[in-house]
Amino acid sequence: MYVAVKGGEEAILNAHKLIAEERRGDTVLPELSLDQIKEQMQLAVDRVMTEGSLYDRDLAALAIKQAQGDLVEAIFLLRAYRTTLARFGETQPIDTAKMAVRRRISAAYKDLPGGQVLGPSYDYTHRLLDFALAAEEGVGAPQAELAEQTVDEDMPRVTDILNHEGLIEEEIACDDDGPVADLTRDPMEFPADRDMRLQNLARGDEGFLLALGYSTQRGYGRNHPFAGEIRLGEVAVEFVPEELGFAIEIGEVTVTECQMINQFAGSAERPPQFTRGYGLAFGHCERKTMAMALVDRALRARELDESIEYPAQDEEFVLYHSDNVEASGFVQHLKLPHYVDFQSELQLIRSLRRRHDEDHLEAAE
Repeated sequence: MYVAVKGGEEAILNAHKLIAEERRGDTVLPELSLDQIKEQMQLAVDRVMTEGSLYDRDLAALAIKQAQGDLVEAIFLLRAYRTTLARFGETQPIDTAKMAVRRRISAAYKDLPGGQVLGPSYDYTHRLLDFALAAEEGVGAPQAELAEQTVDEDMPRVTDILNHEGLIEEEIACDDDGPVADLTRDPMEFPADRDMRLQNLARGDEGFLLALGYSTQRGYGRNHPFAGEIRLGEVAVEFVPEELGFAIEIGEVTVTECQMINQFAGSAERPPQFTRGYGLAFGHCERKTMAMALVDRALRARELDESIEYPAQDEEFVLYHSDNVEASGFVQHLKLPHYVDFQSELQLIRSLRRRHDEDHLEAAE
């Protein structure tokens, strides 16, 4: 932000006061607390944490409150705060195979080891407004019934079932000890490896990825997907302190994982088989991870020797434009003063108009 005219600072300070006044709203009503946002707007909190690249429910709730519910602004606030934090190491990769599952569904198999676990989801609602939520007394304290038995811990991935028959590409890490790209520290380079692409997509705007994922299903990406498996649950986070030399659990995070299965006709080097698209996000973000998995698969066109014809397959287009913080900055900077630039354009247009009129007069004579 910059001030182009004298006296602008006072106006800006008053604008800040107006923001605070509008954020508070009617003072007759109780102020919205961070605990209320954190507990009752969980999906908004999860999106802000995912695209803000910081797993902290309290800070995400604060950002949402400060931004008056503008999630893109809240994501910006959380990322800005994240840059001030010190880094002292890297955790071990989380193991989603050991997830404490709260929801696990597959659209590829009806009956699978471990079963389908519907969990918390709007998928099975009728999308009718529930006016009970608007009643003064609210809906009380809903309580779901407890299952007669615990969720089966033995839940092999659907992709493992296909892999057992050799029907899906096998994913093997090229170098477990090699460095992993860090998009928050390193600039984007092309061609981008999959680790960099997945980081970008995880931080990418959900709406943008949703539109791109939708485009692949409408024929703009040679993509026929099946939701192999979607998981929601808690996973342990482990860290190896230098003084100990072995991993210790330092906490757990809630994540959503999506494994998308896609057709692949094969190539000169590869037989016909299924291929994979992958999505992972903090919290409960199914739509985001599904869209991410669709776009991830589309971006693997070069790796799979497929022709690149559509927007979702163009990694420069996708990765450069998926970041809503950067996109918001570029669009909203147009609100800042551009007086000098506009005056130069204005003079140019006037000059061209005069020349145009003179040419027409000469032609008429």
